[in-house]
Amino acid sequence: MAVNYNKLWHILIDRNMTKTELIGKAKISTNAMAHMSKNESVRVDVLVKICGVLDCTIDDIMEITSEN
Repeated sequence: MAVNYNKLWHILIDRNMTKTELIGKAKISTNAMAHMSKNESVRVDVLVKICGVLDCTIDDIMEITSEN
């Protein structure tokens, strides 16, 4: 299984928000954002913080796909 955060990047574009702004508002590490930028797994609490800032659910910011 693979993780894909393309939905998150689209939300950020739609809301005219940068990754740096999201890091500050969600109080997540730059390391977590770097992992997400590479479609790597991050801790659930990071995703929950992002969802809290963006007022959305985890399904709105990521998807799990097969690695085919």
